[in-house]
Amino acid sequence: MNDLELKRKEIDEIDAKMRELFEKRMDAAKVIGQYKIEHALPILDKSREEALIAKRVKEIENEEYKDFYVSFLHSMMDISKRMQGRLVEGLRIAYSGVEGAFAYIASKRLFPNATLVGYPDFDSAYKAVVDGVCDRACLPIENSNVGDVGAVMDLVFQGSLFINRMYDLEIDQCLSGLKGSNINSIKSVMSHPQALSQCSEYILDKKFKTIEYGNTALAAKELVKLNDPTIGVIGSRDISTLYGLDILQEKINTSRNNTTRFGVFSSNLIMPKPTSKIGEHFVLVFTVKNEAGSLAKTLNIIGSHAFNMRNLRSRPLKGLMWSYYFFVELEGNINSKDGQEMMQELKPFCDNLKLVGTYNTNN
Repeated sequence: MNDLELKRKEIDEIDAKMRELFEKRMDAAKVIGQYKIEHALPILDKSREEALIAKRVKEIENEEYKDFYVSFLHSMMDISKRMQGRLVEGLRIAYSGVEGAFAYIASKRLFPNATLVGYPDFDSAYKAVVDGVCDRACLPIENSNVGDVGAVMDLVFQGSLFINRMYDLEIDQCLSGLKGSNINSIKSVMSHPQALSQCSEYILDKKFKTIEYGNTALAAKELVKLNDPTIGVIGSRDISTLYGLDILQEKINTSRNNTTRFGVFSSNLIMPKPTSKIGEHFVLVFTVKNEAGSLAKTLNIIGSHAFNMRNLRSRPLKGLMWSYYFFVELEGNINSKDGQEMMQELKPFCDNLKLVGTYNTNN
């Protein structure tokens, strides 16, 4: 064993001890957090933090490490405060849009007791979890009519978060207007481009002009601000109730089968027990080598291990013309013997192969 291997082994042993101490520290921080809640004390005690850091830094013998140790202490204290904050307000769920948007509705149904935090776009909602500001992000993956949500699919491939739950939200689009308005007074409709697409036949039949908006709830909010009876909004019943609009016509989407799938993203990959079978699913993203038959070989490997593909999609790789990555949802347990063997067999045929999530349809 050379010096590099020896030091790596030493670091592994240190990390194992630090993990045990980390759990003990978090247990103690939780008790302190509960005491603060019971006695109405603030989570942040800045003077104590500064005094503690000043004291601990003096105990570091190697001057070269002192700045790094200060950063370490700040990070450790921030983690403790985030955990204590969760005790106060519960989970923080990031979603794209404002209150009343479909992502808000999905988040509320999945996490009825959580604090929901709206962000202006998918990237910022995703980043909120990466940065530790929120615990989960609820983002749309695909719609049964208009296909996948490309921006979110790209985050799945490029980002560091994992999918640990899937939720199908049935969507019935409604035409809403200001109080006292009616269908005959409507000349234009505002909504998210996907919502407009889902109601394209109805819009064409009514000869409405369309106005694209960032999301359906923002469109409703803007209509109230404009106070224009000639403009309608396409969105959910919840939006109409929230913004005090009249529902002028319900179920105007072209297809009666209109469902959006939402993925719940977190920084933690939750692996099922190796023996678990009922309801287990997992998601892979991968690129294949630029060789004849590479994709077919990967699919044959998946099939040979009896994993049924629920969904297979391709997306262009940014910056590489005519190159693609693949997103596949599979039924079965990735942590089983078959799942682990399949992953090993796929590696030689994939330039990139990543397990990006597991979820159970029974949860």
